[in-house]
Amino acid sequence: MASKALSLTLYNLVLPIGLVFMLPGAIIKMRRRNGRWRDLAQRIGCFDDATTKAINALPQRERLWVHAVSVGEVNVAKKLITCLLKTRPDLGIVLSTTTPTGHAIAAELAAQHTGRLVAIFSPVDLPGVGRLMLERIQPTQLVLVEAEVWPNLTNAAERLGIPVSLVNARLSPRSERRYRKFRPLIEPVFRMLKQVLVQEEGDITRWEGLGVDRERIHLTGSIKYDPEGAIVPAAKIDELRSVLTQTGISPSQPTLLAASTHAGEEIEFACVFQRLREKIRELALLIVPRHVERRAEIVSALNTTGLAPALRSDPASRVDASAPVFVIDTTGELAAWQHLSTLVVVGKSFLAEGGQNPAEAALAEKPVLFGPHMENFTPLVDLLLKKNGAQQVADFTELESACLTLLQDTEKAARMGQSGHTALQVHEGATVRTAFHLLGQNQA
Repeated sequence: MASKALSLTLYNLVLPIGLVFMLPGAIIKMRRRNGRWRDLAQRIGCFDDATTKAINALPQRERLWVHAVSVGEVNVAKKLITCLLKTRPDLGIVLSTTTPTGHAIAAELAAQHTGRLVAIFSPVDLPGVGRLMLERIQPTQLVLVEAEVWPNLTNAAERLGIPVSLVNARLSPRSERRYRKFRPLIEPVFRMLKQVLVQEEGDITRWEGLGVDRERIHLTGSIKYDPEGAIVPAAKIDELRSVLTQTGISPSQPTLLAASTHAGEEIEFACVFQRLREKIRELALLIVPRHVERRAEIVSALNTTGLAPALRSDPASRVDASAPVFVIDTTGELAAWQHLSTLVVVGKSFLAEGGQNPAEAALAEKPVLFGPHMENFTPLVDLLLKKNGAQQVADFTELESACLTLLQDTEKAARMGQSGHTALQVHEGATVRTAFHLLGQNQA
């Protein structure tokens, strides 16, 4: 095993080179996602007066810095933070995010908890920047969500005597194999973690194999899949039902929702939809892209198939009644839209590897379908398939057949939705268990 000093030295030699190559793409992505130039200052530890004042006003006796990256991790953090603030009235939290879309959700959450929660952009993991941020935030604990173990930030926290916890920790078999190739270099970084709170039993062995002491690993279950706190407010569902009606789709119409789609998938789902419409004339298609800045690309692709979609971002747009397609190009609403769907197809599972999270659809008691590539969610997929709470298909032809069956057999669709919801009960209480570990309380 390499020393921690050697690991950090090598990391800091490679990091600047990587940042240089990543910078142009990051700037383009930032602008597409409505990022602002002044937000970049926060990434090197420079806060404006309002942010500084808000952080200083947080309770000081116990203050957590929770770091999440994008929308998925922020939604996990959102559930956890809500539980933490409810459990400990004298707790203050700073929530940092990397992407503008993630920050938008964090800022909305902070507005609901003024005086107790502040949203900021995460620092670049350069030497000295993390320490500067830690000194300004003065947290009693640093909490990293899922897989964001940043070497310089983690090292700075350890040197300042600030414990670091990794929550909702996930480590797919593929990630484990990749990490094992560099175990001598990464093990010193992982050993700096005070505790690793994992989602699945199998994660314990994987993290232990990467150098984390067994007594520091705790099985809590998945916050993301925890039914507790996952209820979408009825008011939000009613709001979106009204939006659906205004755009020309009746809430009583059967709807196929394509969730978290990636490049190339929208046109394939549209073709499946058009063929299904030949048998189910009332069917509507809802598309929720993973990256909303692709809206123009998606609309252009759909136009080539003869479809004229309406856009969620344009209140005046209306669907074509002969083939109603609605592109939901807004963030933070996917969970609510799934409640209004008849069945859900998970994106990034057909034309790319990894997949996307099917848990929200299962929690909404909707039948869930996904393609052959769900590598990043193997334990969850195995659980849902074992309990008949989802269906995996090999390609778009099989998807069409499966969708037709579920749309025509409403009882089968209802059973699948209920089975998926029941399957996730194994993770019930994960949010509370995680909160208790962070707050130093004993939880069975």
